[in-house]
Amino acid sequence: MAIRLTDPAPAAGNLPSPDAHPDIRHDWTRAAAEALLALPFNDLVFRAQILHRRYFDANEVQLSTLLNIKDGGCPEDCKYCAQSARYDTEFKAKKLMDTAAVVAKAREARAAGAQRFCMGAAWRSPRDHELDAVCAMVAEVKALGLETCATLGMLSAPQAARLKDAGLDYYNHNLDTSEEYYGEVITTRTYRDRLDTLACVRDAGMKVCCGGILGLGEGEADRASLLVTLANLDPHPESVPVNMLVAIEGTPYADNAPIDPIDFVRIIAAARVMMPASVVRFAAGRLTLDAATQALAFLAGANSIFYGEKLLTTPNPEAREDRELFARLGLRPMGDGSAPA
Repeated sequence: MAIRLTDPAPAAGNLPSPDAHPDIRHDWTRAAAEALLALPFNDLVFRAQILHRRYFDANEVQLSTLLNIKDGGCPEDCKYCAQSARYDTEFKAKKLMDTAAVVAKAREARAAGAQRFCMGAAWRSPRDHELDAVCAMVAEVKALGLETCATLGMLSAPQAARLKDAGLDYYNHNLDTSEEYYGEVITTRTYRDRLDTLACVRDAGMKVCCGGILGLGEGEADRASLLVTLANLDPHPESVPVNMLVAIEGTPYADNAPIDPIDFVRIIAAARVMMPASVVRFAAGRLTLDAATQALAFLAGANSIFYGEKLLTTPNPEAREDRELFARLGLRPMGDGSAPA
């Protein structure tokens, strides 16, 4: 008898069945996450696809454009980041972009089919006068009809409230890796600092965009632990970016070996199972993967991408390439009903 995508996936030890109530839970253990990641690839993707179809249209992908509104000069020592002032990279400190220039970029992104416009600044945390300028940007981008997102470093509760009042929909603040491995990657702020910023964002009434980076030298247990931390946030992050390290010359991780693309797809599938109603973003590193691997990632539950030729510090597939890939796979922008313009 044929198995339909609406049928439950095979049971696997202490893993929750997709048909168990509720699908959305906040009591994951690392052992359960490790068991999920250890499933045969087909079983894991099958389980993820069931849940993907339960909460989303499986052929829709949310399109975001990311703009670096303030380059370089960050005092943090994140070993993967070209914008740290501690490393000799091409990204030197620049002033915050003018609001009019940011809004012009947002108009271009909207015309190209983007639905969300994300603004990133290389700060440990914004100063109040810097936040004045960002709030003006947020308000004008929001007026264009785009969803707004920002990543500005750590926030205080009053700063989060100001961004919410300006019209910010999402705040991105990634955990990067597991709490256990975090000190190997960053020493200038703690895991608790990151969680506290997420709490401020939630308390202000904004949506959370929070994920991690694969390829930092972490082990399988660290990847499972990161997923557990994300999945046990209540509520789950509305957006979960899954990034593959793009090794950049001049950073301590310049010589890190790329991770296995199949392992990358496994993490996307596990994120979909553990956070079934969240948008899972196939983020940095996509340029290094061929069309077949990208198709696997979408099959595994990814339903968001960055759309445009550049992320904060790394190249991204050209919009034309994404349009062609969408056409080949029969994908369309979320809520649009047509292929990207």
